[in-house]
Amino acid sequence: MTDQPTVLVTGGAGYIGSHACRALTAAGYQPVVYDNLSTGHRSFVSGPLVTGDLLDGAALARAFADHKVTAVMHFAAASLVGESMTDPQKYYINNVQGTLSLLQAMRNAGCHRIVFSSTGAVYGNADSKALPEDFPCAPINPYGASKLMIERMLADYRTAYGFGAFCLRYFNASGADPAGGIGELRDNETHLIPRAMMALQGHVDFAVFGDDYDTPDGTAIRDYIHVTDLAAAHVAALKLLEQGHAGGSFNLGTGSGFSVREILDAIRQEAGREVPHSVKPRRAGDPTYLVADPSAARKVLNFVPRPHSDLPTVIRTAWAWHQKAHPFRSR
Repeated sequence: MTDQPTVLVTGGAGYIGSHACRALTAAGYQPVVYDNLSTGHRSFVSGPLVTGDLLDGAALARAFADHKVTAVMHFAAASLVGESMTDPQKYYINNVQGTLSLLQAMRNAGCHRIVFSSTGAVYGNADSKALPEDFPCAPINPYGASKLMIERMLADYRTAYGFGAFCLRYFNASGADPAGGIGELRDNETHLIPRAMMALQGHVDFAVFGDDYDTPDGTAIRDYIHVTDLAAAHVAALKLLEQGHAGGSFNLGTGSGFSVREILDAIRQEAGREVPHSVKPRRAGDPTYLVADPSAARKVLNFVPRPHSDLPTVIRTAWAWHQKAHPFRSR
């Protein structure tokens, strides 16, 4: 085990972080999870777990020293767009100040490689069928703003301190581990696919926000990428850093989109019954289209989102997870 490179995975008990840990293990790395378990799940962690907060510099220093960390994958963040509008301080403390604390610990430990979980929210109210990385970033909420600030911090750390840093801008992470052990599970679920499936199970109400968009069926269109493929992209980015690549910002999406009604229809086909739902007015700031141009990630990371990111696989794996997820809901 000592021959395996050790990667500190902040937020590794969460949805995407836990999938990344499995991908790291399969690729020959030793993931060490660093998580305060405020939204993560201890049951999602299969290897070493350090329970700690990013703002606790002493705990971070011990984690780097005890585990001889060679690189970091950074997923830990507050991530609810609506909450960020009502409590921006939480987002700037958790996300920006927390990341600065992490970067300080990395420098002190002589660790200069990081793969950062960014977001398509950095583009703000973009309305594009093929959104490239050089599209102007103009976030419209504190969540997206906090992530863009971190991207800027990492760019400065590349220049000043020689960091290798990839910022991977997710579009709609979706699906679940095909083996079924982990999936999307939050106390306050806002994402379309899991919330629709929870509505199908009678746990929540579900609403379609806007059916008057300029799309074939009137509902907004988004780019969905399977979380297992997303995790593979992080491993690819880490390997490039190990080869001396400086990093950069890259979209992780499929390059194609599905409307809300197409998603609900795919869930109906998989589950065998309609998702009960109401239709409500559009939400402010929701663009008609939000679809990635993934060509840069294909070229630089050699990343093509497969074999899991076709819509039937996304829905099938998510539904399989939700049918067994209820015992986890008490964490």
